[in-house]
Amino acid sequence: MRYVGEALALVAAATLAQARAAAAAVVVQYEELPALFDMAAARQPGAPQLYKENNIFKELHITRGDPAAAFAHCAAVVAHTYRTPPQEHAYLETQGMLAVPQPGGVMQLYGSMQCPFYVRDGVAAVLGSTLGATQITQTSTGGAFGGKEDVPSLPAAHAALLAWRTRRPVRLIYERDEDIICTSKRHAAVIRSKYGADRDGLLRAVEIEYLVDGGAYATLSPIVLFRGVVHAAGPYRCPNVRVDGYAVATNHVPAGAFRGFGSPQVLFAAERQMDELARQLKLDPVELRRRNLLRAGDATITGQTLHASVGATDTLDTALAYVREHPLAPPPANAPHLKYGRGLSTIYYGVGLGVGGEYLARTGATIQINHDGSVVFAVGTTEIGQGMKTVLAQIVAEALGVPFASVEMLPTDTTRVPDSGPTVASRATTMSGNALLHAAGQLRERLNAVAAEVLGRAPLQISLHHGQIFADGAPAALSFAQLLHECAVRRVSLSAQGWHHPRPLKYDWQTGQGDTYVVFSFATNIAEVLVDERTGATTVLRVTAAHDVGKAISPAGVEGQIEGGTLQGIGYALTEEIVQANGVIRNPHFSTYIIPTACDMPELVPLIVEHPFPDGPFGAKGFGEQPLMGVAPAIANAVCNALSISQYELPLTPERVWAALHSA
Repeated sequence: MRYVGEALALVAAATLAQARAAAAAVVVQYEELPALFDMAAARQPGAPQLYKENNIFKELHITRGDPAAAFAHCAAVVAHTYRTPPQEHAYLETQGMLAVPQPGGVMQLYGSMQCPFYVRDGVAAVLGSTLGATQITQTSTGGAFGGKEDVPSLPAAHAALLAWRTRRPVRLIYERDEDIICTSKRHAAVIRSKYGADRDGLLRAVEIEYLVDGGAYATLSPIVLFRGVVHAAGPYRCPNVRVDGYAVATNHVPAGAFRGFGSPQVLFAAERQMDELARQLKLDPVELRRRNLLRAGDATITGQTLHASVGATDTLDTALAYVREHPLAPPPANAPHLKYGRGLSTIYYGVGLGVGGEYLARTGATIQINHDGSVVFAVGTTEIGQGMKTVLAQIVAEALGVPFASVEMLPTDTTRVPDSGPTVASRATTMSGNALLHAAGQLRERLNAVAAEVLGRAPLQISLHHGQIFADGAPAALSFAQLLHECAVRRVSLSAQGWHHPRPLKYDWQTGQGDTYVVFSFATNIAEVLVDERTGATTVLRVTAAHDVGKAISPAGVEGQIEGGTLQGIGYALTEEIVQANGVIRNPHFSTYIIPTACDMPELVPLIVEHPFPDGPFGAKGFGEQPLMGVAPAIANAVCNALSISQYELPLTPERVWAALHSA
């Protein structure tokens, strides 16, 4: 057993009471072995060996220019160590699976998940069955945020094994405390960061060491580390960079995917560093960022040249304009202990799996037009509360020229479409959207050809809009129902399969130079806070969040994502902290692990910036994870500005803020 919460035995019973009584009757004899709960200790010679000889799951490096030499010529240098905690996903619905043995040796599972093809592969491996004999159906899922990427394969395999043994359906649903104790968390991290700039505030050198606590098993730590390393210096130009990243094995619960996937930790450090650098240079933090932000034609720290959809400066200008035009009321004159502060962050996010997960970057889709005019489609990505069903239905309706109300998405099922990779990395809209456009294009060609033949026109003269047929831009004497009848008479297939994969990327894993993602999204967050200097308590007054999304297919959906992600980021910044002692999570309840509620929601201003992505469906690029990522550093910068202090650790609890103020 490598972590507290790891499964030792499986118990099945007809009732929950019987199952609990049986589990309590199991006697386990333990032999205690030396354990590791500290990343520094895990890397020391002679440490207990959890993984290979050095307890390092993965190490990655980026080398660009000569930072050591460049620091000698910098006018200002700042160096600090930053720490970020594990974070609990706090999804509405705990992990849950239902395994049902079917005739013919097929095992069917229904459950709450992000990645049904992951679950299929895991269950088939445990049962020793074929992928064809393993059917996974995703049910309505009450949130995920990364916590239902790899973890569901474990309860699914447990339920399937019991169902295989008993030949009866088995339901396995975690209690909330069980879920918090034994499921993955955001990686705790330590970031050692050194920045140097010239007298004009231009970044000249950056050195970063990024350590993440992977827990007892590697799972997703290598690819989480990759994303963090790539984003370590933020959305800025810098000619001399060295980034060293290490995913370390410990005896904590395994860490895994969480909205942002390794980026929020390093971006917290990067944005705090920019404010610290601005303070030393006596520059406005806004101006420092403006001078260094990536623009079209610039290269990232991996040497990737950005050609299109680069909206970093536009998000900065849009957010600043709103804050200047809508100033908040000053603190009450009779409350001098309340200090107002404003903080800024500018961040970027590589959309999709990137070069580190390129082998998974493919997606299939099917569309069927029924004879009554209704349309159904199936995709391999999942609806997990992010609004994918709405966005993809909009894309299908627009591409086919049919009313939105006539389009429905089928449940995600591994038997409906080919393996489409995971629903992660903000890839559902771009990947499934493009696959659906591919399928819809085939159907439009067939519909146009039949309509043209009936109307005596050329196919290029035919168009469909909202279920109405036009010839040369004028309404045609042919209804959509009649067109579908003609297709049936001519035995024209009205179902099609689509497929999509992004362009290949070239990357040198030795130097960390090359293309990492097909496109990046950008954002600026401005946080305004009141801090009580008597207690250290922080109240967030307003967050103004400007996001470059390429093209907002569903503007209301984008705004909803900004609202939800911002509140999640506020929790990461101020209150959420997993308390662990010797590997035991001491606060596995929402009464002690404090997440923000609707009552904690500040004024929130979502601002949409559109820099279309040429290879995205109608110009869209992925967006779901980004709203969380820049919130914590913006709030931290606001708190530091309010009290003229420096903070290097999350969350900014009243105790930490009060201690920093009195230390200063």
